[in-house]
Amino acid sequence: MKLADSRIRRWIARVMILIIGGLLLACQALPWTLSVGRATATPTPVLPIPTTPTLPPTPTESSSVTAPAVITLWLPPPFDPANETPAAQLLQQRLIQFMSENPGVIVKVRVKTSSGPGGLLDSLAAAAAAAPAAVPGVIALNRADLENAALKGLIYSLDEAFPQGLDQDWLGYARSLGTIQERLYGLPFAGDAYTLVYRPTALGAPPASWDELLARGRAVAFAGNDALTPLVLYQGAGGKVQNGQGLPTLEQEPLTEVFTLFAEAARRGVFPNWVTTLQSDGQVWQTFLERRADGALTWSSNYLIDLPTDAVIHPIPALSGNPYTLANGWMWAIADPDPQRRSLSMRLAAYLSASEFLAPWSQAAGYLPTRLSVLNAWNDANLRDALSQIILSAHIPPPNPVLDSLRPVLSFATQQVLKQQADPVTAATAAVEQLRRP
Repeated sequence: MKLADSRIRRWIARVMILIIGGLLLACQALPWTLSVGRATATPTPVLPIPTTPTLPPTPTESSSVTAPAVITLWLPPPFDPANETPAAQLLQQRLIQFMSENPGVIVKVRVKTSSGPGGLLDSLAAAAAAAPAAVPGVIALNRADLENAALKGLIYSLDEAFPQGLDQDWLGYARSLGTIQERLYGLPFAGDAYTLVYRPTALGAPPASWDELLARGRAVAFAGNDALTPLVLYQGAGGKVQNGQGLPTLEQEPLTEVFTLFAEAARRGVFPNWVTTLQSDGQVWQTFLERRADGALTWSSNYLIDLPTDAVIHPIPALSGNPYTLANGWMWAIADPDPQRRSLSMRLAAYLSASEFLAPWSQAAGYLPTRLSVLNAWNDANLRDALSQIILSAHIPPPNPVLDSLRPVLSFATQQVLKQQADPVTAATAAVEQLRRP
């Protein structure tokens, strides 16, 4: 009996050990919480309490989170706000200010090459065709690309935002730059014009005519392998570039007058033979900076960006009548197909066209003002007066298809005259006849 009792006690003891061990193992598997705010945190086992699963709140006006509105801005490299220049810093500050004044709006900048494959216009056309979501809200376009983009339906007219057109504060040439077939497509923010830059120490007082310039006998550089100079002088002499049907045309008398000037300038060494090797405006400007010439027919932006201390800028003398030149420039255009974002994009474009921004920016960037209030804010009075004269003589170039037809004809004829391979009358006659051929 005692033996049985002893066995029973040992069996009970083993059972108790197993139970206690199981409890200890179970306790190790329980979750732990730490008391917050104590110097030492002693873990205390707690049992999980079943709860009803928490469902995400039903979206309401008060609980929903609005995604930021993104405006994509496409720019060419010279206008990149990441550049380490005063103009870039001003643009960067302006974009930050716009986002600050428009909470929930983010401006993303994308830099594209100015032209060619992968450039602004090429990328815009590709995005519109294959990836509309990648189309920018605002894009900077020069005059030629603005025309192409408008005619291809890649950008939107601004007539609804400006039903009366741009007001009189916008300079005449600038209003014309942003207008395609009598509809407004771009807000001009940077202007450029074809001008005469020269050294007064060599050429003296500003030449009032080509006769004065020729009499001084100093070399003047221009791209003799390009059509821009003969086109400017031809239109300044009253020559038409389109006939009654809008087709490209040239007129004998004013073109002969231009080529007569070229022949005389070449004879006197004012247009040296080496100008026929210059194909770009960049080459012309480098030639001037290297002092191979004391004058240059070049774009105003070259002068305004570098501001050489020994040179001044002046309107190109006219063959007859008032000075005449051609202008180019950059415009903000709207491309976003989404109406709501397009409204924000329009707001950004207008913000980047305001006088308070363009006044300091245009001076820092080296571009002609596009608004009278901006011109009046320029600091240098002498420079301001010179630019005023240039701006008054500035006109937009002919339409792209007309230019495409005129360029090779005028370029070839100019080469013939400068190289003395054809007299002015023969060269003009051949150019006029070439355009008449079907």
